Amino acid sequence: MRQFSGTWMRHSGDFWGGFAAMLVALPSSVAFGVTVFFAVSPDYTTFGALAGVLGAMALGLIAPTLGGTDRLISAPCAPAAAVLSAFALEMAHQGIAPTNIVLMITVLGILTGVIQTFLGFLGIGRLIKYLPYPVVTGFGTGVGLLIIGSQIQNFTGAPAGTSWFEVLISPHLWDLRGLAIGSMTVIVMFLSGRFIKKVPATIIGIAAGALTYVGIAAGDSSMLQLQGNALVIGPLGASADGYVSIITDRWHQIGELKLSQVAGLVISAMTLAALLSIDTLKTCVVLDQITRTRHDPNRELTAQGLANIVASAIGGMPGAGASGPTMVNLSSGGKTRLSGVIEGVLTVLVALLLGSFVAWIPVATLGGVLIVIGIRMIDTDPIRFLESRSTVFDFSVVLAVVAVALTIGLIAAAAVGVVLSNILFLREQVGGTVVRRKSFVGERSSTWYRPENEMRTLEAKGQTAVIFELQGSLFFGTAQQLYQTLEPELQSTNFLILDMQRIQSVDVTAAHILTLVRDALSERNVPLLLSNVHEHLPSGKNIREFLELAGLEADGKRVLFMPTLEAAIEWVEERLLGEDEHAYEQLDDLPPLELQEIELFKGSKPDTLTDLEECLEKRSWKAGETIFSCGEPSNELYLIRKGEVKIMGRVGRYGNLKHIATYGRGDFLGGLAFLDHRPRSNDAIVTRDCDMYVLSMEKFNYLADGHKRIALILVTRLAGLVSMRLRHTNEELTLLQDS
Repeated sequence: MRQFSGTWMRHSGDFWGGFAAMLVALPSSVAFGVTVFFAVSPDYTTFGALAGVLGAMALGLIAPTLGGTDRLISAPCAPAAAVLSAFALEMAHQGIAPTNIVLMITVLGILTGVIQTFLGFLGIGRLIKYLPYPVVTGFGTGVGLLIIGSQIQNFTGAPAGTSWFEVLISPHLWDLRGLAIGSMTVIVMFLSGRFIKKVPATIIGIAAGALTYVGIAAGDSSMLQLQGNALVIGPLGASADGYVSIITDRWHQIGELKLSQVAGLVISAMTLAALLSIDTLKTCVVLDQITRTRHDPNRELTAQGLANIVASAIGGMPGAGASGPTMVNLSSGGKTRLSGVIEGVLTVLVALLLGSFVAWIPVATLGGVLIVIGIRMIDTDPIRFLESRSTVFDFSVVLAVVAVALTIGLIAAAAVGVVLSNILFLREQVGGTVVRRKSFVGERSSTWYRPENEMRTLEAKGQTAVIFELQGSLFFGTAQQLYQTLEPELQSTNFLILDMQRIQSVDVTAAHILTLVRDALSERNVPLLLSNVHEHLPSGKNIREFLELAGLEADGKRVLFMPTLEAAIEWVEERLLGEDEHAYEQLDDLPPLELQEIELFKGSKPDTLTDLEECLEKRSWKAGETIFSCGEPSNELYLIRKGEVKIMGRVGRYGNLKHIATYGRGDFLGGLAFLDHRPRSNDAIVTRDCDMYVLSMEKFNYLADGHKRIALILVTRLAGLVSMRLRHTNEELTLLQDS
């Protein structure tokens, strides 16, 4: 008993969620089934109600069992009703017999499930969510309008086979009894949503329509008869023997269909599969956002496909993960996939126990329910696109999708929407600029800190070396724009750096333009430097490999690939300063500097530095060793006599180390921390064997007590050089912000 109580407590939310979802899904499923089969023939209305029930059963039991999305409720849905009813009307207008139309609807549903299953196995599910928003919203609005148009006849009680336009302009065709029932259903559904939150509006609307029917029937005895009553669904006729014989006969007839007839259904099946897949995955995405979970789109598509195969095979309506019942399930306590299974089981029980009640549901009530659903599918948010000139074209895409959906078809609407969205995307890309920033080496600096005289030289000569930082995508739409931007520099600059840090894709046209740039520069023996060329993008692309295949091989003369922009600037700086390619190797052969040769003390008299040198300690480090680390006390100043040190800063509190500066022979490090006595903010790592003078804070205080003039000279010059470094850094930051 205690075990049962614990199980009930764990799954009571799933039960009530499934029960509430069933109350929404079952009436809607019946309405969708009636819509489709009424389009076949008014005589098939009863069979349509049964198809809705059977579809709700199969989808409710199979989809949540095989799918992986908690709380998702699958049932016959509006997109399925729109496509199948349009298909049935077209077949009827061609003079095809109703029995054959029913057969083709069955095969169409099975093919739809097969395509969905195939899409799931191929992993296409992850791509459907990338449909542009204007296409999705236009799609939904188009389906909503199709549903409304298909229900005008049922809503007004007009004779079967009358088009919606003819019904609207011919009031004499209306049955005022049906119009009154449908109107009451619509009014109550809209009002109940405002005042009654716990009971689904669909249930209240059907109840209001049924009560209105009873009230009118009190004065019209013909409405009290079930047989031959066009205002109600009529008996389902779902006895076990009768149902089995219907399905058996149908499958015998399906076996007689020609292969060409089945092949002709593939396009319609693809349309329906796309619609149902989008409808399902949109609902899953909404669930993920609310519950902070993540669904598996391919597994869900496979489950939906198998469920639609079974639903269609037993004579039911295909469907999808429906947002209405799903949200009801969620708000009523549903937590797991079990709630979906419970919804399917309860659908079976209610259909068996309350089949006679379903038979008395007015057709106009179901029409009213579907009209409300269609109205709610119309998305009015895109109207806001008209408020700005920049989004007017997006609104035109929505209108185009709706127009094509109403006049040609839903697949054509999707194709038109995707094509127009791509055109707008290309227009946006072409209208923007691929050059994020233009600067000169004289305005920027590498991570190598250089003496003041070298920095002045670089400022003077740096205007002959131009840097272009690129952004976005380099493709046929922006390649010519890039060439026109670079063309003025090709005949004047001595060095050209293209930074591709923010480039995520390059096509063949853009690669060809870069080869033209290389060729134009090589005529003047000017190299093309490409920095930050991605080799491992999240998409799996290797831009460097692509460029090399396109002809931009790194040959060391015409084209050079640099790992970072700072490395490219450093390479250019060395050439501007007249250093040769082997300058770094020669540094290892030079002797350590004496104290007066260090930049900090240049110009000082040797005898002035004698007392200072006595306070200095000579130390050596091997490449790879750490001199100090972030957070350590700042009680030492380091003067580099020989070698090279890189300063590594951490990006964020727990981020990776990033190379931010390089100090070499004659430089100093640790100056800022030595002045403000705060802990080290970076790591100092030796990259070439180093010999240094080290001045500790203890020795400096001793020096200051006996030789105040020397201490003052040291602090003054140290502060001046640190200030110069900070000023240069500030100028670079200002340049970056202004750009």
